[in-house]
Amino acid sequence: MQTVAERVIARAKELFFSGEVRRVLGWERGEFQHERIPALYETAEQLEKLVYDEYCGPNLSKELIALSKLEGRTLAILKPCDARSLNLLLREYRVDREKVYILGAGCTGMRGRDGLLLKCETCRGKDFPVFDEAIDDEECRKVPDGDRFADVCRIEQMSGDERFLFFRSELSKCIRCNACRNICPACSCNQCVFDNPDSGVSSKASADPFEDSQFHIVRAFHVAGRCTDCGECSRACPQGIPLHLLNRKIIKDIGELYGGYEAGGRSPLIDYRASDGEA
Repeated sequence: MQTVAERVIARAKELFFSGEVRRVLGWERGEFQHERIPALYETAEQLEKLVYDEYCGPNLSKELIALSKLEGRTLAILKPCDARSLNLLLREYRVDREKVYILGAGCTGMRGRDGLLLKCETCRGKDFPVFDEAIDDEECRKVPDGDRFADVCRIEQMSGDERFLFFRSELSKCIRCNACRNICPACSCNQCVFDNPDSGVSSKASADPFEDSQFHIVRAFHVAGRCTDCGECSRACPQGIPLHLLNRKIIKDIGELYGGYEAGGRSPLIDYRASDGEA
């Protein structure tokens, strides 16, 4: 019997060779054993490099903003967490749904150099909120236990001074490479305020310690109510900054104020109801 990975690759090739899709968005092997990088396959020869395994952690959804503008349909292999990010982009009209064929790929948790990825330690479910077809099995449907807000609660128990020192220490590591911004599905403005020369904050490197914090706090509030908690910001950060904690704190607060809410629906921050809680 074929594995889920073998079935995913076989189906992607079948759709490509049938002409139903013009290209395939997936992963290929990187320089290191644990590294898989996003790749676009447009020929039969290229498609032989397609891989799907336990190291395919990178979220491919943001790539579809540009790819859905091309002629023909693009097949995108998306894990359940990736599909949540795409659902956000679809609802914000950033991706043309008719130009994308979504092949849902089940997973049992993705790994990186240091083991299971952070987002997989507290997996939020194996359902695909949007897909054309999905391939998984009983093993993929298992969801590991874990409280994704445990670290947020721990930080909330700190004093104000302790919290300030914690984030000041972490954010001071920032080298302003913009990896977090560039990988984030919710960060898809045509021009970021931090790249605007008229903003006064467009320098690549921070001019002072305050700018380190300003950049990340502004970005966290920019995606408030829209962050899908895909964990790509922390995964992509070369400095190992736990950037997801800022986003999870906001997600936790929104959930407590407005009830269970998942990014991809209408954000409670732009939708008023008489029953809304007071901040």
